[in-house]
Amino acid sequence: MSENKDFSRRVKFPGNAGNNFDFFLGFAAFLDRLPAILFVAALALLAALLARLVWTQAVILFLFFLSDWLLLALLPRAGKSFGPSKPPTFLLALCRAPFALLPFPWWFGLQCVGTALVLYSFWYEPHRLTVTRQTLQSPKLGFTRPLRVLHLGDLHVERLTPRERAVTRLARELEPDVILFSGDFLNLSYTQDELAHQHARSVLAEWRAPKGVYVVSGSPAVDPHAIVEKLVGTLPNLVWLRDETATLEHEGKTIEIVGLHCTHRPFLDGPTLTRVLNGADRERFRILLYHSPDLAPEASAAGIDLQLSGHTHGGQVRFPLYGALYASSLYGKRFEVGRKQVGALTLYVTRGIGLEGGGAPRVRFNCPPEIILWELR
Repeated sequence: MSENKDFSRRVKFPGNAGNNFDFFLGFAAFLDRLPAILFVAALALLAALLARLVWTQAVILFLFFLSDWLLLALLPRAGKSFGPSKPPTFLLALCRAPFALLPFPWWFGLQCVGTALVLYSFWYEPHRLTVTRQTLQSPKLGFTRPLRVLHLGDLHVERLTPRERAVTRLARELEPDVILFSGDFLNLSYTQDELAHQHARSVLAEWRAPKGVYVVSGSPAVDPHAIVEKLVGTLPNLVWLRDETATLEHEGKTIEIVGLHCTHRPFLDGPTLTRVLNGADRERFRILLYHSPDLAPEASAAGIDLQLSGHTHGGQVRFPLYGALYASSLYGKRFEVGRKQVGALTLYVTRGIGLEGGGAPRVRFNCPPEIILWELR
C-alpha cells in the first residue's frame, strides 16, 4: 500500500504540543511534584490493597516498589539517564499489580523477575548500541564500490553518557562515505539546558565523513529552530538542510539528499517536498531525510528512492509477536520501526539512539538503540 491518508481535519499531531502523549507527560509531572512522604504513602497503600491486607505480603511488595524507586533514582548518579524517578516507579508498581494477586510462591518469584527486568531495561539495554547493516540496489546507481551511508537518528542528549561516546566511536570506525541524521538532537526535558547543549555540540562536532554530514531538525517540541541553530549553526562539519536539496558525487553519479523540516503534518510537508524537488530529474537517486515516517506515501508518489526517518524509537518497549505498545505515528503500527516498502520507495525507521523525555521512563526492552550502515549498490 502506498496511498496517503488525509489528516487535514486532525487536531492533534505527534511531536507537537497538545498531542495524546502529553496527557501521560502531564500526569507524570504531577507525580514528580508529589512530596516524597505522600508518594511513599501511595505506594504503601497500593501494596496493602494488592495484598488484601495480608501484612507480610504487603510489606514484601512494598519493598519491591521501593527497590524500583532506588534503582531508578540511582540512574543519574551512575551517569546512565537523567529522568525523574517517581513516575516510572508508579508505572512499574501498576505493572507489578496483576502478579501480586497470584498465590505464593508464584507472586514472589514473578516480583523477583520484575526486579531483574528493571535492571536490564533501565540499566543495560538503553546502552546496548547496535549496528544494523542494510543494502539497497538500484538501477540508478552504477557503482563498482558501494556508497556507504550511516544513518543516525534521535540522539536525545541529556548528558554525555557511554551511549553517545559509542556513537562517536562507531561513526569513526565504520568509515562511512556520508552521515545522515534524521532529527531530535536533545531530550525533551533538556531543550533549554545549557550543559545539555554543550554536551550535544561536543558529540556533533566529532561526526565527519568524506562526502559530508547532513542533518535535519526533528519534532517541533524537541528541536525548536532557535535551539537547533545554536547547536549546529556554527559547526563547520555539519550541513543543516532546511527544506532544500544537497548533491554529492560518487564514481561519477550524482545523488540528491533532500532534507525537510518536519511539522508532522503530511498535508503541509507533502507540498513542501514537491516544491523543493521542483520537477527534479527522477533518474537521479534521491534520499529523503525527514524526521517522521508519516510522509512516506507522499515521498513515494514524488519519486523518492530512500527515506530515512526516526521519531518512533521503535516504541522503546516491544513485545514478541506484537511489537511496540505505542509508536507515535499517524499510521499507528504500520511504520513503527524498521525497513518498509511503500510503492517504489524504501523507508527505514530507526529505533534511534536516545530516549523519550519528560516523565517517560528511560527504558528499552527488546528494542536496543541502533545506528544503520547502508550500502547503496
